[in-house]
Amino acid sequence: MATSQAPTRQAITLKGSTNLVTEFFKYAANTILFQRGVYPSDDFHMVKKYGQTVLVTQDLALENYLDRPTVEWLLTGSVTQLVLAIISKDTRLPLERWVFDVNLVEPPANATEPYVVLLFLLVVAHRALSDHPSKPESEIQAEIRYILKQIVSTVTFLPIIDDPTVFNILAYTHDSADVPADEWVDTDPLAIEASKSQQVKLRSFSTDVHRIEAMVAYRYEE
Repeated sequence: MATSQAPTRQAITLKGSTNLVTEFFKYAANTILFQRGVYPSDDFHMVKKYGQTVLVTQDLALENYLDRPTVEWLLTGSVTQLVLAIISKDTRLPLERWVFDVNLVEPPANATEPYVVLLFLLVVAHRALSDHPSKPESEIQAEIRYILKQIVSTVTFLPIIDDPTVFNILAYTHDSADVPADEWVDTDPLAIEASKSQQVKLRSFSTDVHRIEAMVAYRYEE
């Protein structure tokens, strides 16, 4: 009788998890920028990813901006949170903050209080946890797919943005992080006043190494 060996799960390494997380932020950022009209719709084209259609920028400058990873930060666990802030181009008033908390299953022993800097590189990373049970990549991709669908669905409740907008990417990092002076600058957190802010928690996803939790805060004035 013919037999076949059951497929085995391959544990996701730190490098593999880093690639998954970095790729997620790239597609999440593209989805947000398209859905919120920060860039013209003609600047985007459709690609197949995570078993669904995703819109990705055709602007080479923006693509390069979103594609530039900082491997050292991915490997040392320096980033604790990434924020994509949408700002009024004319008033510089923050309108939305798309927040992605970056957690490790086992935090670094030397972790310290984070501070905020302006991020020119859209990445995040941490150490691997070697003895954690392996999670199938198909399950991870399904979780990412749900988050991207949620981002698309937010247009049903987020306020319509009529004014021209720009965006900044902020990173909260540990004090010990090595911050390249030619790529980063200290910056205002671009917070929305508590009395004028509404928050909606989105889904999360996790690998064997990272757990990413997402939410959006938006300016709401009656």
